[in-house]
Amino acid sequence: MTPDGESGEPVYAVSERAVETLPPSLNFLSITGDYAEGGMLTASYGYIGGHEGKSVYNWYLHEAETDSGTLIPEGSGVLQYRITRDAIGKFISFQCVPVRDDGIVGEPRTCMGQERVRPGSPRLLSLQIIGIAVEGTQLSVNKKYWGGEEGDSVFRWFRTSSDGTQSEIRDATAMSYELSIDDIGFFISVSCEPVRSDWARGPIVVSEQIGPIIPGPPTCQSLEFLGSMMEGQRLSFVASYSGGERGNCFHEWFRVRSDGVRDKLSANEFLDLTLEDVGKCIELVYTPMRKDGVTGNPRSIKSHVIAPADPVGLELVITNCFEDKEVIPQKTYFGGREGVGEYIWYRTKDKLHGSALIDISNDCEDVLICSKTFTYTPSLEDVGSYLALYWLPTRADGKCGKPLVAISNSPVNPALPVVSFVQVKELHSGVYSGEGIYFGGYEGASLFSWYRETSDGTISLINGANSITYAVTDLDYNCRLLFGYTPVRSDSVVGELKLSESTDIILPELPIVEMLALTGKGIEGDVLTAVEVIPKSAMQQLVWSKYKKDVKYQWFCSSVVGDRDSFEPLPSQHSCSYKVRLEDIGRCLRCECIVTDVFGRSSEPAYAETAAVLPGIPRIDKVEIEGRGFHTNLYAVRGIYSGGKEGKSRIQWLRSMVGSPDLISIPGETGRMYEANVDDVGYRLVAIYTPVREDGVEGQPVSASTEPIAVEPDVLKEVKQKLELGSVKFEALCDKDRSPKKVPGEGSLERRILEVNRKRVKVVKPGSKTSFPTTEIRGSYAPPFHVELFRNDQHRLRIVVDSENEVDLMVHSRHMRDVIVLVIRGLAQRFNSTSLNSLLKIET
Repeated sequence: MTPDGESGEPVYAVSERAVETLPPSLNFLSITGDYAEGGMLTASYGYIGGHEGKSVYNWYLHEAETDSGTLIPEGSGVLQYRITRDAIGKFISFQCVPVRDDGIVGEPRTCMGQERVRPGSPRLLSLQIIGIAVEGTQLSVNKKYWGGEEGDSVFRWFRTSSDGTQSEIRDATAMSYELSIDDIGFFISVSCEPVRSDWARGPIVVSEQIGPIIPGPPTCQSLEFLGSMMEGQRLSFVASYSGGERGNCFHEWFRVRSDGVRDKLSANEFLDLTLEDVGKCIELVYTPMRKDGVTGNPRSIKSHVIAPADPVGLELVITNCFEDKEVIPQKTYFGGREGVGEYIWYRTKDKLHGSALIDISNDCEDVLICSKTFTYTPSLEDVGSYLALYWLPTRADGKCGKPLVAISNSPVNPALPVVSFVQVKELHSGVYSGEGIYFGGYEGASLFSWYRETSDGTISLINGANSITYAVTDLDYNCRLLFGYTPVRSDSVVGELKLSESTDIILPELPIVEMLALTGKGIEGDVLTAVEVIPKSAMQQLVWSKYKKDVKYQWFCSSVVGDRDSFEPLPSQHSCSYKVRLEDIGRCLRCECIVTDVFGRSSEPAYAETAAVLPGIPRIDKVEIEGRGFHTNLYAVRGIYSGGKEGKSRIQWLRSMVGSPDLISIPGETGRMYEANVDDVGYRLVAIYTPVREDGVEGQPVSASTEPIAVEPDVLKEVKQKLELGSVKFEALCDKDRSPKKVPGEGSLERRILEVNRKRVKVVKPGSKTSFPTTEIRGSYAPPFHVELFRNDQHRLRIVVDSENEVDLMVHSRHMRDVIVLVIRGLAQRFNSTSLNSLLKIET
């Protein structure tokens, strides 16, 4: 470049090697700023050694200049640091570690502050009241202090009225304040003068006002018991109130059981603890009330378990004592729940006083122990003596108090003479004794008497009967006896007459059957008779002759054949005699005899028994034949059998001519029933009944007969008509084939005409268109003429003239057969002198 400023062409030169950088280092390091709380410190340094990278910065606090220091976390990586309260009184240092942009780290370098950090001037950054403007609540101060460590800053609370008048609240110098009743309607504010710990003071700051203050809810701030928690003590309480002007606050006392159940006791200002409270807790519920009637939440307090008082016997009195009347002493105990105390009753002849009474247990002479129970009933031995009672009061837990001793004011009095359990006992037959239990002192000459009570209830004194025993007389029979006992005490005091219960009716001995005998044999049909044997004693002879009313009998039969242990009564068998029956065979009979006297009493039954009853001889009684009496009737033989069980008894039917002793047997008729026919007309029917026992023994046969058998009225009428005519004809049928194998009525029955008149009988075969009538048989009524019947066929009859001339005819009914037979026999008897016996032949 020329001096005139003209430049030429530039020329460049290049070094042979690259320029080398120095290692990173600091050429200077310093701290500037105020070393006071809140001051800002700034660090400065000079860097050499190439391009600087991310050098490392740190601030440190030091208690002394020589210690290593403590890293300040918020001071890392920054060149500026605002001093906090933690640094007051300490040194501050700054350290820088140079770092090149290529990461090469140089040697660190530290700069120490010139002085210790000073605190700042005390001042308040903020001040306000925390809380609600309600009486009873707690107001507190919320402030922010600055300026070293705060010391005892000064607070003042102020009350400001609505007109702006302000007054300081006495004794309100704390950071909190509880609004009271005096604050109601005022505004509240607080002032604070900051004071550092080294007593340096800052400017006073006043908070904003809060208010106006309104009344709070009525509240019981505190509640405490006054008094001892022991039986017999009096409990009261003290309560603090807030919440406007106090009104009629009320409270209640409760007893709290172990299971939590509460019993209301009272609402008094105090509570006297009783036995019922022992072992339980007392709870007091206090309900605050403002003057305007608003009530607050109840507050309660519960005591510990109430302890019992020491056991004490306050009183022990023995009332007047009487024999056999329980003495219940009057005592008063105090001290928890009473346990089982010790009681000792003493009997003494003399009345003791003072120390002699207290030491009665040590006085062994003339003092006797009667009982060890709470109550005592004086006995006869106590009459005239004094009774003393020793009592050791004992609590339920076993703790004992001091003993008490009391004595009766007067000796034990005897009771009025009375008698109880008066009764009559029978010593032996006819002799009675009276007895009773006397009570009431010692017995003197008591009085005895006897009374007779009749059936109508009238009671009369028996004259002269004044002994304790009495012998019965005849006048006493059918009456009752009573024993009278009038107690008399040894001092001649007379008690009330006491009568015994009436005895049973006085009666003589019961009639007794010494033995019962049976006459007769135990055989069916025989009669047994019971006979009583009377005792030979004079009393029994008198009783039987004078007082016997009747004798009752009852016959029994064993329930099982051969069994003599079980008997059943026989109904309606109540007489002394009994006829043995068929059903009694094999069984035993028993007769029971009971004697009844005129007083309505019955003797013990007397018995007589037979051996097993034997069957009697077979016999038949009351044999008779039943039937209407006509030849067409059915007849039956009846009779009463006796003599064991009936076997195959035999019956035979016979005919008997009136006026003749001869009997004509009716062959084949041996049953109990018999059907009569025309052969029986004019005869008596006789049945001979031979009784046979089941074992084959036969008895005597017995017969019965009917009146003569008469002809049935309709038949008789027709027969009379035909006999009066003297000559009649009958139509009949004839069976020519008389083979015994042929059935009757089948085959060759032919018509025949039977002509009968007073002289003869004729059987004619009627003629036909091809033949004339033919007489088959003709004959007179001379013997051996007869008419025969067939018992097995009531429609047939046979006419026999002689041994070579006979004919069998059949008719359509039995009625017609009977008419024909009776007409023929009637004509034959009237014409001939043929005996009736020859006309009664019957073919079997």
